[in-house]
Amino acid sequence: MLKKNDIRLIIVSLILIAPLFLFSEVFDFVKVQNREHGMIFSFIKFAILATLGESIGLRIRTGEYNNSSFGLIQRGIVWGLLGLGIKMAFVVFAKGTPIFLEYMGLKDSIVSLNGDFTIKKLAVSFSVSVLLNVIFAPVMMALHKITDMHIERGGGTMREFLKPIQAGEIIQTIKWKGFWDFVIKKTIPFFWIPAHTITFLLPEDVQVLFAAVLGIFLGIFLSIANLSPKK
Repeated sequence: MLKKNDIRLIIVSLILIAPLFLFSEVFDFVKVQNREHGMIFSFIKFAILATLGESIGLRIRTGEYNNSSFGLIQRGIVWGLLGLGIKMAFVVFAKGTPIFLEYMGLKDSIVSLNGDFTIKKLAVSFSVSVLLNVIFAPVMMALHKITDMHIERGGGTMREFLKPIQAGEIIQTIKWKGFWDFVIKKTIPFFWIPAHTITFLLPEDVQVLFAAVLGIFLGIFLSIANLSPKK
């Protein structure tokens, strides 16, 4: 059942998103910023949207979007930094995968990915998505889990957040079976690979908005993964 906070979040989200669709000047500004300052834009995008996704995940788990131990600002910082890695991975795999496919004999893979929709473009987009999500995504998601636990162990305070991460201790406490069963086995093959295949099929300008929406889902999925029982 929707609560007042849910309605407020929906209204605020619509107010923030609506200008992108209602005013071409705003959409053009976003496109230019993404093109000319891709890394900075990625930091901001993930810091806001993926953290929003985590807040929604907290709402699913506890009924609240934020609390004293959640560490909202700290999570935003972490997601911003992860966003830099995600942007880098998108560039590396989008450029490198077609080159590899041509090396393996699939001619015109580079041209196909950047052209109009064809079966070959679908195949190349799917290949980019598979390699991105099989090679990079699990490492990024595990790193997020470690930082997530670091924030939780520090009670959501900035002082504890700035202390060195005790990765060795944290790794031993993570619910790896739940992480594997939900994040890896379910979200990657059934959501992320299809979703990113669609991403690389879209025109470059539209990819910005689509990737932004996916950032929210990324935060939600990694947050609700905490529901998995420890085994």
